[in-house]
Amino acid sequence: MNDVGLLSAAWRTLRRRPDVIVAALIVLFFAVMAAFPRLFTATSPRSCAIREARLDPQGWGAAHPLGTDALGCDVLATMVAGVRPSLLLAFVVVGASLLIGVTLGLLAGYYLGWADYLISRTIEVFLVVPLLLAALLLLSLFKNVDLGAGTFDVILLPAVVLILFNWMGYARYVRASVLEAKNLDYVTAARSLGASDLRIMFRHVLPNAVGPVTALVPTSIAAVIGTEAVLSFLGIGVRPPATSWGIQISQGSEWVLGGAPHILIAPLVCLIAAVLSLVVLGDALRDALDPRLAA
Repeated sequence: MNDVGLLSAAWRTLRRRPDVIVAALIVLFFAVMAAFPRLFTATSPRSCAIREARLDPQGWGAAHPLGTDALGCDVLATMVAGVRPSLLLAFVVVGASLLIGVTLGLLAGYYLGWADYLISRTIEVFLVVPLLLAALLLLSLFKNVDLGAGTFDVILLPAVVLILFNWMGYARYVRASVLEAKNLDYVTAARSLGASDLRIMFRHVLPNAVGPVTALVPTSIAAVIGTEAVLSFLGIGVRPPATSWGIQISQGSEWVLGGAPHILIAPLVCLIAAVLSLVVLGDALRDALDPRLAA
C-alpha cells in the first residue's frame, strides 16, 4: 500500500472510532483555550497578585464558577492561564526534538560507518541518564536565573533541558526506518541514475522514514505535559508569576484536607484529560498507520 492509500485507510479507521473523536475534541478544546483564553473567562489570573494576606478559599459560586484559592485568585482564570505555558512548552520540545532526532537518525541510517557509530554512542550516553533526574538536576542549578516573565521566557530553561534529553527516541526510530527504506528498489534505481545523496535522502528515503514517526508525536506531547507538571509541582519548571497546571496542583494539594479541594480538582482534571486524550490519539494513530494492521 502506498503512502496516500495508507493515510486514507488510516483516516477511515480513525474517524470510525468514538474514543478518537472524543479525544480529538478534548485536545482541540484545550488548544482553543490556550489560544483564546478570553473566550472562557474575563478575569485576569493576576488580579489577586496584589493581595498579601491569605484568605479562606471560597467554593463554587456565580462570581467564581470554580471558586477562589487562598490568595483570592479565581481558580477558573488561573486554570485557563495555565494551559498556554504547558501546551507551548510541549509543542516546542516535541518540535525541536523531532527535528534533531530525524536529522541525526537520517544521517546515521543512511551513511552508517563513523557517522552511525558517533550518533549511536551519543544516543546511548543520553539514554543512560533518566529524563526526570537530569531535569531536576539541571533546572535546580539554574533555579535562580531570571529570564523574564513573558510566556516564552518562563518556558525557555525547561524547554532546553527537555529537548536535550528527548530527541533520542526519534533518532533511533528514524535510523531503523532509514536502514529499511534505503534498500528499496526505487531508491536503488535513483542511486544508479546518479542522484545525489541529499536528493535520495530527502526525496526518497525521508518521506518513508518520517511517516511512521508522526504516530509518536501525540504521545510525546502528553509525556512532556506530564513532565512539566511534575517539575512545576516541585518548583523548578514554569515559575511564577506565570502559572501552569503543575503549580496549581502543588498549591491545591495543601488544601485537599483543608476544606478547599476545588483548588486541586480543576487543574488535576484538566491535566488528566489532556494527557489521556493525547495518549489515546497516539495509540490510535500508531495502530492506524501500521501497514500490517491496515492491510
